[in-house]
Amino acid sequence: MNDEDELFTIGQLSRSTGLSTRTIRFWSDSGLLPPTARSYGGYRLYDAAAVGRLELVRTLRELGMDLDTVAKVLAEQVTVTDVARTHVTALDAEIRTLRVRRAVLRAVVRRGGTTEEMKLMHELARLSAGERQRILDEFVERAFDGTDPAAPGAGLADSMRQLPAELPDDPTDEQVNAWVELAELVRDEDFQRRVREMAVAGSEQAGQQSPDFGITPELVVEHAGAALAAGVAPDAPEAAAYLDRIAPKLPAAERAGVADQLATFTDRRVERYWHLLGVLNGWPPRPAGPAVPAFEWVIAALRASH
Repeated sequence: MNDEDELFTIGQLSRSTGLSTRTIRFWSDSGLLPPTARSYGGYRLYDAAAVGRLELVRTLRELGMDLDTVAKVLAEQVTVTDVARTHVTALDAEIRTLRVRRAVLRAVVRRGGTTEEMKLMHELARLSAGERQRILDEFVERAFDGTDPAAPGAGLADSMRQLPAELPDDPTDEQVNAWVELAELVRDEDFQRRVREMAVAGSEQAGQQSPDFGITPELVVEHAGAALAAGVAPDAPEAAAYLDRIAPKLPAAERAGVADQLATFTDRRVERYWHLLGVLNGWPPRPAGPAVPAFEWVIAALRASH
């Protein structure tokens, strides 16, 4: 009898492979490792090919495949490549989930959050891409429903939907916190009302001729920002010099109306929305920082000087 004709008992297979006799017997009973023959005493015997089959079963099981899938591979109903591809996809999803969970826990540790806060953060962070997108879509639809889709500012609705399809594979604490804060923000009814107010005002102003008094975001950020840095109050006498650099052509009689118009489109929460969206999308931060405080200064200065 040559080596290829040699037969092995379950005990011998166990000693040569390191697998327990119980595991080998279970796989054999499951049909994954049918015996080659039986001894006179009724013991199962296996040839060299069965040994190779046993090693394959062990490898597939260690890769996380269930018994039904292993059986299909052994029966050549599916290829190892197909099964491996499916498992790679499943493992990628599991790894993403674990990374998000790790980021949530890190964020809770850093913030010293409560049990309820951790629960909320985890629930929000583990939402699927579709669920996350639906939250934003519903918010945008409520805010922009019935507004003119051809208005110059109509693209704002699409811009506000720009949540990434997936959180990064290894999200930072900042990104997890940004998503949680963003999800809470768009669910806030007062914020929804404020964005709706902006959307309706922008739609109503579409096509209307407004006087151009030369006020630009760049001028506001530069000069009102300088006034804020210098500690100049909007109603102080020194404010007039800064205001003249921002709106030199603006008549005093028009100032209250322009202030109201600017106020309609100025809100710290909306600016915060864009900041959070930028964190999630990996957009570079504004070099000059938040612009809303500068606009708030101009609005107050205009109202104080009309």
